[in-house]
Amino acid sequence: MASLRQLEYLVTVVDEGSFTRAAQVLHVTQPALSHQLRALERAVGGPLLERLPRAVRLTPMGRAMLPHARAALADARRARCAARRTAGLEAGELTVATVYSVTLGVLPPALRDWRKSYPDVHIALSEFRHGDGLRAAMAAGEADVAVGPRPAGWKGLVRDLGVEEFVVLLPAGDPLAGTDRVDLRELADRHWVHYAEDHGLATVLDRAAAAAGFTPRAAVRTEQTAAAPVLASAGLGPALVPVNIVPPRFGGTLLRPDPPIRRDLVAYRRGSGDPLSTAFVETLARHASVLPSHLRGRFAGA
Repeated sequence: MASLRQLEYLVTVVDEGSFTRAAQVLHVTQPALSHQLRALERAVGGPLLERLPRAVRLTPMGRAMLPHARAALADARRARCAARRTAGLEAGELTVATVYSVTLGVLPPALRDWRKSYPDVHIALSEFRHGDGLRAAMAAGEADVAVGPRPAGWKGLVRDLGVEEFVVLLPAGDPLAGTDRVDLRELADRHWVHYAEDHGLATVLDRAAAAAGFTPRAAVRTEQTAAAPVLASAGLGPALVPVNIVPPRFGGTLLRPDPPIRRDLVAYRRGSGDPLSTAFVETLARHASVLPSHLRGRFAGA
């Protein structure tokens, strides 16, 4: 029996004209897309698409099925709209508290999908430098959902989003360029691109350096998380950053710490949660970008 997801994949491939573009639109890998379409073809008993070198073309069976697939997806959208109206999801505002780095790297894909699904529900972002401030704001009732590092001793609902990797950034011409991993002890004598003392990433760097047996000296301290890759590529010193904030066109050197530096990212709420916050957390779980697509191959099997 065909699933709605498989029908959506079929329609998207036809509309985009290629598996590659369809996978990008659907935010899935091309192998996963192909697997689902093969499963759909097995379910209906024959090929639906002819895969050509530079395009795809519907088979007679595919042409017969396509209008029914579109109709089924339209019926599903109407059903979701009816349910959202009943649950109060058609309009309103949701306050989401987070830390700066998560706003930069993790949230954008989820917010994009949320906007498509719930265009009349406004998201108000409340950003904090440190996870402790995030937890305090959530406990005080200042937000509906918090997104960030796992809060110690939290009694409410917690949903895992994934494990966030940290990387060391250096300029392109650094002596360590060309390697893949680095022991932080090799950087003990460097001056670092550091963070403001009340910034959560300052705590991450200080703890990682302490575990490696040194205290990082600051060449510069920044309050802006997004500035760290720019300052590192300019040669001001190594920077330790979450991998999800590294831009696709970063011109410097990216090294993975050895041993790895990681932290859990979660979404958490008070109580049982209302329909809006529950829907938002589910969107996060599907679309939050803990590891950016342009670096997934490099971190495969990490």
